[in-house]
Amino acid sequence: FPSHDRPSGNSVDKETAMLVAEFLNASSHLHKTHLGISGPGSFAAHLALNDFYDAIKGHADALAEGYQGAEMRLLEIPLVREEYPCKSVADALSYLKELKVKVNNLQGIMPHSEIVNELDEVKSTINTAAYKLKFLQ
Repeated sequence: FPSHDRPSGNSVDKETAMLVAEFLNASSHLHKTHLGISGPGSFAAHLALNDFYDAIKGHADALAEGYQGAEMRLLEIPLVREEYPCKSVADALSYLKELKVKVNNLQGIMPHSEIVNELDEVKSTINTAAYKLKFLQ
C-alpha cells in the first residue's frame, strides 16, 4: 500500500495538497467569472465555465482521496485566499493554461500511476473548457 520510504509531509504531499487547494480556488474563481461574463459569445462562455467549475471540484476530491488512499495518510490542505483576476474569457484561458502547468508539474513528481491518470483527466477537463471558451461562441 503506502510508500513508507517517503516521510509524511514530503514535497509530493505538499504539492498534492497545494493543487487540491488550487482546484477548489479555480472553482471559485471561474464561478465568479461565469457570473460576470457578458457580451458576444457570453452564453457559450457562461456554459463552458459552468461545466469547468462543476468538474474541477470533483477532481479536487478525487485527487485528495486517491492520494490519501495511496499513501494511507491525510493531506493538510492549505487555506489559500489569493484571488485570480478572471474578468474575461482571455483571463480564464490564461488561468487554465497556468493550471495545466501546475498539473503537469505534479505529474512529474507523482509516484502513483493511478494519480497521474487522474491528473490526465483534469487536463482533459481543462482542454475541453479551453476549447469551448476559445472556439464556441
